Amino acid sequence: MMNKNYDILEIYNNYTDLQQEKLIELKQLIMNVANNLEDINIQESLKWKQLTFSSKNGTPIRIDRFSDSQIGVFVHCQTTLVEEWREIFGDSLEFSKNRAILLSVNNALPIEELTLCIQMALTYHKK
Repeated sequence: MMNKNYDILEIYNNYTDLQQEKLIELKQLIMNVANNLEDINIQESLKWKQLTFSSKNGTPIRIDRFSDSQIGVFVHCQTTLVEEWREIFGDSLEFSKNRAILLSVNNALPIEELTLCIQMALTYHKK
C-alpha cells in the first residue's frame, strides 16, 4: 500500500517520455470532462500504483502503461462499460477484454470517443 503522502506527480517518473506525455494529456481530458459535468467532483489518487480518478456517481477510472507502446484507460471489470464502448466504438478504439481502452503513445488521443467514454464512467452509477 502506498503512503498517503506519496506525491502523485512522482508516479510519472516510472514512464517513458511518450507515456508521460499521453498520460498527462489523458489526465487533463478526464479533468476537463469532469468539469463540464454537473455534480461531478473528481478525487485523484493512486490505487494499485495507478493514477486513479474517482467520482461519487461513477466508477473509478485508472490510467497506466499497458505496454511499451500503449497506455490504458482502465475501469472495473464488473461494469458494463467496456462492452458498451465496444458496441459504440468497436471500429475506432482498441480494447483489452472487459477492462480497458488501449491507446497508442504514438498517435493523437481520440478526443471525441474518449470524452463520451469518460462521461459514461464518471456517471456510471447515475443510470
